[in-house]
Amino acid sequence: MDQITAMRVFARVVEAGTFTRAADLLQMPKPSVTKMVQQLEGHLRVKLLQRTTRRVTVTPEGAAYYERISRVLTEIDDIEADVTNAQTRGRLRVDVGSSLANRILIPRLPEFLARYPHILLELGVGDRPVHLIGEGVDCVLRGGELSDPSLVARRVAQMRYMTCATPDYLKRHGVPATPADLFDGHRVVSYFSSRTGRDIPPFYERDGERIEINGHAVIAVNESTAHLTALLTGLGVAQTFAFMAQPHVESGALVEILAGWEPPPMPVSVAYPSSRHVSAKLRAFVDWTVEVFAPYGPAGRR
Repeated sequence: MDQITAMRVFARVVEAGTFTRAADLLQMPKPSVTKMVQQLEGHLRVKLLQRTTRRVTVTPEGAAYYERISRVLTEIDDIEADVTNAQTRGRLRVDVGSSLANRILIPRLPEFLARYPHILLELGVGDRPVHLIGEGVDCVLRGGELSDPSLVARRVAQMRYMTCATPDYLKRHGVPATPADLFDGHRVVSYFSSRTGRDIPPFYERDGERIEINGHAVIAVNESTAHLTALLTGLGVAQTFAFMAQPHVESGALVEILAGWEPPPMPVSVAYPSSRHVSAKLRAFVDWTVEVFAPYGPAGRR
């Protein structure tokens, strides 16, 4: 038995929660994963996992063993990175929201791949929450405050908001002078959270005054690109990100309204598990992301 490989396999089963998912992430046959864990248990003469039809749970002995070997495996990764002169190569899996991917990140990927031709980048695009360790994701790029203490987050930008509507909509419904005007005869294209399912009503701030728009949504969506499409269709007024709306304002497809009334900008961060070794390829991607998002407001560390 290759004990280090068996330790890696056991750690991935714990993180993934199932043998099937662990086998997929390790790109190994499921029977091989099961056999390695059984061999490890036989070698240690202790039961590490409790199997059920759907999931595996860690025994107290398994949890203590996982905690110890996680540190050992991280140290091994550090040693290997030093010996190989921290070469930027290999598979890197990144998860990013659709608007950030389509409007900012993907158009700049040619320069990243030219700079790091030996990195295989797997880009998961979507707004759903992901479990980084359980799903084998190296890092995520997300908007909003990241409060998960298991993540190391580096803020890369601050995205300001813009409120818009189509010229035809404004011709039919009038141009609101203040957010309070949205309560009188206007329709709102709203947004709801993919994580909680709750509506996220737009709100406006200026000179200490705050106005929240509730109860006037004609449609609510949970994905930012679809939110913009609904806005461009003329369904109503929407508060969206300036980087998404600006090209359509310049083309005349949208008109900016309520200038000077907007919420604080949304922070954007790149985050990765604090328990994971920061490989050369991950460090390269994070540093490149900081470059890409530099034009979108001041960045800081958290």
